[in-house]
Amino acid sequence: MNDAPRHAYEPLTPDVMLDALAHIGLVGDGRIMALSSYENRVVQCHLDHAPDDVVSPVVAKFYRPQRWSDAAIQEEHDFAWALADAEVPMVAPLRLQGATCHQFQGFRFSVSPRKGGRRPELDDWEVLEWIGRLMARLHNVGAVQPFAHRPALSPTTFGQASKDALIQLNALPMDVETAWLAVYEQAMAHITAAWAGFEGQHIRLHGDCHPGNILWTPDHGPHFVDLDDARSGPSVQDLWMLLSGDRAQQTSALSAVLEGYEQLRPFDRRELRLIEPLRTLRMIHYSAWLARRWDDPAFTVNFPWFGTSDYWHGQVGLLQDQIEAMEKPPLTV
Repeated sequence: MNDAPRHAYEPLTPDVMLDALAHIGLVGDGRIMALSSYENRVVQCHLDHAPDDVVSPVVAKFYRPQRWSDAAIQEEHDFAWALADAEVPMVAPLRLQGATCHQFQGFRFSVSPRKGGRRPELDDWEVLEWIGRLMARLHNVGAVQPFAHRPALSPTTFGQASKDALIQLNALPMDVETAWLAVYEQAMAHITAAWAGFEGQHIRLHGDCHPGNILWTPDHGPHFVDLDDARSGPSVQDLWMLLSGDRAQQTSALSAVLEGYEQLRPFDRRELRLIEPLRTLRMIHYSAWLARRWDDPAFTVNFPWFGTSDYWHGQVGLLQDQIEAMEKPPLTV
């Protein structure tokens, strides 16, 4: 019999998680609850014993093996602490035993304070303006220095690398492969042209600033969570995911966000032409992400539709829609 783990997280049992926390002085009381996360394993743990400055419960994040280097994970933590030190509301990992990143039985993990909140109301002008101010503060810190170990967001890393992975993993069904590759090439022609025409600044970003990674509390407003996808790129990458609906709705939301953003940081309007190319890159990258993680049972259970011909025919249609969107004039405010 082959006793090797069938997937990266198979050895990471609840007991191993509790032992990992105990290894750094956080003794759990046995209550452990999985939180929503597919890329990593994230759990809330109640503690019986901990240093005086650690409040129970805590959130432990176990990083997917072989995804990030130690240096890249440390850059995530250092960026989170740079934001926290600048009083930008950001959930930063706790410093325990002199470190923010720890290792136990082959798994790297961090521990953060538990911060509650709900998704922000993105149809509220004042909420969007507040988030815009918060985003400007994050970008002011992000512009201070570049990442050295985390990859940049680009047509190569999110587009070409994603297509290469899909082909290597045989993720494209034969009856859809030709059509998908053809529309991919058309979309990438628009993306690379837009990217080549942009000469603005690339800075450290949150990288995955969808509404689920911004938590809102009535008394304190928004705060950021989860810098796992932090990377370098144009500022608008952290803004466009706040926009939804038709063109008029997106324009209204963008106006509100920039109303707040430009109170604290200038915004280069040339970046608006990158919104639809960035949206398209995210769609391509998402399909490749699912294919790369298909050996993880969490993905086959939660994304059973992935890999079917219906899914890929749908992707062909969505990319065609994106080509039309990229051919239209960019949003203006």
